[in-house]
Amino acid sequence: MTGTLYLVATPIGNLEDMTFRAIRTLKEVDLIAAEDTRNSIKLLNHFEIQTPMTSYHEYNKFDKGRKLVEKLEEGIDIAVITDAGTPGISDPGEELVKMCYETGIRVTSVPGPAACVTALTMSGLPTRRFAFEAFLPTDKKEREEVLKEMAAETRTIVMYEAPHRLVKTLKLLSERLGDRKVTVCRELTKRHETAFQSTLEGAVAYYEANDPKGECVIVIAGRSREEIRQEEKARWEDMSIEDHMEHYISQGLDRKEAMKKVAKDRGVQKREIYNYLEKQKS
Repeated sequence: MTGTLYLVATPIGNLEDMTFRAIRTLKEVDLIAAEDTRNSIKLLNHFEIQTPMTSYHEYNKFDKGRKLVEKLEEGIDIAVITDAGTPGISDPGEELVKMCYETGIRVTSVPGPAACVTALTMSGLPTRRFAFEAFLPTDKKEREEVLKEMAAETRTIVMYEAPHRLVKTLKLLSERLGDRKVTVCRELTKRHETAFQSTLEGAVAYYEANDPKGECVIVIAGRSREEIRQEEKARWEDMSIEDHMEHYISQGLDRKEAMKKVAKDRGVQKREIYNYLEKQKS
């Protein structure tokens, strides 16, 4: 029988957030794959966990991942932990899970803390629909594509940032997304935890004057659907009805369907579009 891969969530700051199940699992597995063994040993010592550890991180995730899969195939149970939070969210655990499914190895999760969800729930912004962006890409072209998508996003956006890059990122977000509501959460679950509510412009001014410390989670309000509708309506109204019709006909719609689309875009009855086009004909 093959072993099982356990994704074990660990505290993001407060050690009291460690679950009984997480402690038991880490004691019972044969091996723990840790993002940083130097950091994780402190956690294991605190809970008197003596299970052997091995390193598994961004820079060895493919080679080491294959070795871990081989051990799982031999029947060894392995737990994956990160420096803080839930494995598989913005870390190499995602790649190992993929490898396991491709090999037919059982994967299960031992849930617990996650900085993105913790920040979202205490942000004061809508939580029913949200998008998680993690860190902005370092590649300039990819970063611009992500920012373009974020600018049109109607869901609440959650992302991570390091304190020394916080002001620069907030300025960039303000330029691309406009002055939206934002909550910047820092030092989550720790003694100096803060949730600063403002706008993107206000947050830039605040953190330029107050040097941020600790890892940050930025929660940004999604774009208003009504604002998007108004912009689309204005865009169509700037276009002639003839050009508007051609826009849809060129996509393969027949004249009747194109009239329906044009009428809907402009917020009028289809009869108005029909009468206008007939009048132009005559």
